[in-house]
Amino acid sequence: MGKRSTKENKNIYQLSREAAGLSREAAESVLEFISSDRIERIESGRSMPHPDEVLAMEQGYRNPELTNYYCTSECPIGKKYVPRAELKPLPQLTVELIAALHDMQDEERRLIAIARDGRVNAFEREQFDTILAKLATLDRTISEMRIWIEHALSSGKMDKAE
Repeated sequence: MGKRSTKENKNIYQLSREAAGLSREAAESVLEFISSDRIERIESGRSMPHPDEVLAMEQGYRNPELTNYYCTSECPIGKKYVPRAELKPLPQLTVELIAALHDMQDEERRLIAIARDGRVNAFEREQFDTILAKLATLDRTISEMRIWIEHALSSGKMDKAE
């Protein structure tokens, strides 16, 4: 096993590798196409990871939060379109998902009325923005549920479907 890092400001990539119990050299063999030198450059912030490298780290380190972090923090397209999600306990996620779905049921008729003519007029704009905010909450909650599922699968807390 290699030396333990004493660096204080570790980024998510280094924290994830260390949480997986891997040295950079061990990570190189797990990640296959990413060298320990490249891992060091990513972890030190001298290089940005490529999407395929983040996917490999997610799988190799068994940390599904890595891809959401990358998309919401480093990818210009993801920053615009992907909701920031975090790993939460399943009971909390379930309640949040049901609440978000319930909120959308309350808005269903209003959304249909607004969308009927294909335009959002000034009178409808505030209501439409409220609906969009509720959709954003639902989107984030679905992303958090997906992360929980991927985390549970990778850690063996959930059986894979046959």
